Amino acid sequence: MTALLKMLVAILITFALAALLMPLVFREAKKIKMGQPILKYVNQHKQKAGTPTMGGIIFVLPAFAVAMIFGGNGVTIGKVAAATMLAYSILGFLDDFIKVKFSHNDGLKPYQKIIGQLGIAVVVTIFCYRNPYIGSSINIPFIATQANLGWFYIPFCIFVFLAISNGVNLTDGLDGLAASCNLIYFITFAAVIFISYSDAVYMGQTVYAGELKSMMMFCGALVGGLLVFLLANSNPARIFMGDTGSMGLGGASACVALFTQNPMLILFVGIMYIISCITVIIQVVYFKASKGKRVFLMAPFHHHLELKGLKETKIVAIYNVVTILAGIVAIISVVAGVYGFNW
Repeated sequence: MTALLKMLVAILITFALAALLMPLVFREAKKIKMGQPILKYVNQHKQKAGTPTMGGIIFVLPAFAVAMIFGGNGVTIGKVAAATMLAYSILGFLDDFIKVKFSHNDGLKPYQKIIGQLGIAVVVTIFCYRNPYIGSSINIPFIATQANLGWFYIPFCIFVFLAISNGVNLTDGLDGLAASCNLIYFITFAAVIFISYSDAVYMGQTVYAGELKSMMMFCGALVGGLLVFLLANSNPARIFMGDTGSMGLGGASACVALFTQNPMLILFVGIMYIISCITVIIQVVYFKASKGKRVFLMAPFHHHLELKGLKETKIVAIYNVVTILAGIVAIISVVAGVYGFNW
């Protein structure tokens, strides 16, 4: 229970730090006029033009600091996850800075962004592959079995980083949408990791338990930071997280899944990120194949729902409910894998 208590304290400390940082970010945003340019074809969001961006700073920096302080001794997986989040966030910050500096929605060129994402992913993948507590094995949901991917783990791990970092980025299109879905994501993984941590303690695997504990602190830190950010980002948003936040959250989301050998759980608790990616891919492929026809009114899917007449708050509620239900399934799958179906 000490680990659980420490994680709860980490949530409160990060919340306090983020709450102190938020007014400073607002003040600097107004001073340097870092307003968010709106995509020309998203007509329904024209009134949001000029809303401050780069708000990801509000939760990324406090979460990074607390994860490093509470992340245990030495180079733990929780600290590496925090460093990875910061690296992705810096990449996103460069993208945001270019958009604000030149007052248009074209930041880093797509190939530049992919090269940056890929470079970080390769470095972290090598760490995963060589780390004795991660390796090349992944847990299979619902059963107490692991699959050793061998060398295939390397491209698999890189794919997960690229897919989920872009998935979170695509989901960040409505007030409070990405922030609330990520909040549920990290709460779910905190519960999942606590189950594995408790089992490791019971089995006497103290070193491994310490690594898992560092990941619990990382999840807790992000929960505390996102709670503050949602106060300003919920509809109507006073600030956007920008790529500074969405890229950082994407890297963090991939880390908590891969570092705990649970990337398959992304299929559940990360379902809305997957839907965002798939709807964009379907839209682009069909548009080119049919020479101008569309499957959705607009992609990603949340914009399609918006053009169907649903209010932003309703869409956010739908995404949150689906993520919560999928998160419950993910937790059940881990409990079943660790303890079996003993009703």
